[in-house]
Amino acid sequence: MSRYYITVNPHGGTKKGLRILEKVLPIFEGSHAEVKILETEYAGHARDIAQEIDLTGYDGFCCIGGDGTLHEVINGLMRRNDGQKIPIGLITGGTGNSFMHDLNCLDPVEAARRIVKGQRRQIDILHCDADGVIYYSFNIVGWGIPTDANHLAEKLRWLGTLRYDIAAIIEVIRHRKRFGRIEIEGNNIAADFAFVIGCNTIHTGKGMKMAPLARLNDGLLDLIIVKKVGRLKLLRLFPKVFSGNHISDPVVDYRQVSEFSILPEDQNSLNIDGEMLGNTPVHVKVLEKEIEVLV
Repeated sequence: MSRYYITVNPHGGTKKGLRILEKVLPIFEGSHAEVKILETEYAGHARDIAQEIDLTGYDGFCCIGGDGTLHEVINGLMRRNDGQKIPIGLITGGTGNSFMHDLNCLDPVEAARRIVKGQRRQIDILHCDADGVIYYSFNIVGWGIPTDANHLAEKLRWLGTLRYDIAAIIEVIRHRKRFGRIEIEGNNIAADFAFVIGCNTIHTGKGMKMAPLARLNDGLLDLIIVKKVGRLKLLRLFPKVFSGNHISDPVVDYRQVSEFSILPEDQNSLNIDGEMLGNTPVHVKVLEKEIEVLV
């Protein structure tokens, strides 16, 4: 008999997590799996549980949520004192769901079915040393417009999911100066940058195909570098991100690398997996096939 942990947030205003749990429990029961439900009580609780809970005898650590929840669980497992790891099963329940977009699995019931089949897949993880503080990323590490837009979007929550697109457009119009140096495997690029994003997944945000050539387990991250250009040029570039066609634009420097560093003139915040975490300078490197997921 298979045994799984499942974390769920019962406190969300819409109770979405509990509704999803009701839908997927019959899938686990139908496969004669034993399930232990763990209710999260605060931001970061899934990380703390994954870091400390006894994994003995369990076949998977599952969570209902989106990219933020998966980020917590990965960071918890990577920080375990015993070094023990367990396959992660993500049951789709977030807003962005970049990871599950890559796996073409946006239906939570389908996600549960894949989990109980027990198929495992190894994925790369990005090790991020952000001014001496270590974070682990499965999705993106961004600097520049993605970070500033995320900051602004928090103040525009009344706009709903449109707030991210509108915030990005506002930041393009603001045209901030971002002088710095990007170090890529020993080579340097010094410029005024619009943004730099290191991607492990194809998708980011609400369905943006930021890195259309990315693979979850190829040992490489896809690095997108855009130097400062005119506002109109950046505004024209923005819609192309949803189809992935932006990488053919001359202003986009698209590379597949194993590590890179961002060294700006001034200390700036970072966007790690859609969360405002850490500060520059940052060094990012790929940990190849570091985590197993149930897909």
